[in-house]
Amino acid sequence: MPRLQNKTALVTGGARGIGAAIARAFRNEGATVILTDIDAASGQATAAQIGATFARLDVACEADWDAIAARFAQLDVLVNNAGVTGFEGPFEGAPPPHDPENASLADWRAVHAVNNDGTFLGCRYAIRAMRAAGAGSIINISSRSGLVGIPMAAAYAASKAAIRNHTKSVALYCAGQGLAIRCNSIHPAAIMTPMWEPMLGDGPERDDRSAAMVADTPMRRFGEVEEVAALAVMLASDEAAYMTGAELTIDGGILAGSAATPGG
Repeated sequence: MPRLQNKTALVTGGARGIGAAIARAFRNEGATVILTDIDAASGQATAAQIGATFARLDVACEADWDAIAARFAQLDVLVNNAGVTGFEGPFEGAPPPHDPENASLADWRAVHAVNNDGTFLGCRYAIRAMRAAGAGSIINISSRSGLVGIPMAAAYAASKAAIRNHTKSVALYCAGQGLAIRCNSIHPAAIMTPMWEPMLGDGPERDDRSAAMVADTPMRRFGEVEEVAALAVMLASDEAAYMTGAELTIDGGILAGSAATPGG
């Protein structure tokens, strides 16, 4: 039997990248999938490809979440995947600074609105939607950046750290309410998604650029979106029934420590 048979799952930011891979993996495991994104055209196209239902959702907008709740009142799995770094652009000239000294308050708030407000609103919706059944799985996509400092992306790092902590608060709250609603976080590092393409390019130096970007990764490669999706499937399934408040890193070994070869 498919691992997610008879489960309804909602994935935010599902039009591309990690979100699309998770939505596809869920469908392959038998779930009924609701794919949401702020980009309606891309979201509808991806949903049609994988056999999912599409719903437009700006995760930072409470009214949008209220509309989702009215339309999809019952839920088994939620993946809070939608997020921004602050460097998406397009910009006139160089991207704005995101370091602790020069970042603007407006740019700080814009990142937190999507990453933190979106995750809070998603978790709130999921708890309410899952309460009747008394069970479910909430999966929050954080980042390696939520576990370490990122000096040139301070808002992003802080927002992902907040997702990590809110995951644990939700897990403890649900357990304290006597609900089998689990909440766990996934912390990817460098995963090959479309956001990397502008930096890698398609010329003869692409392989060299790629190698340089993962030079500090012990496994010396980018992760694949399907590898993140595999973790999400496990957390969504009944196999993870005793996991809540956990954080799973998928980073090629970066957080394990130094990959330096001992000297002779």
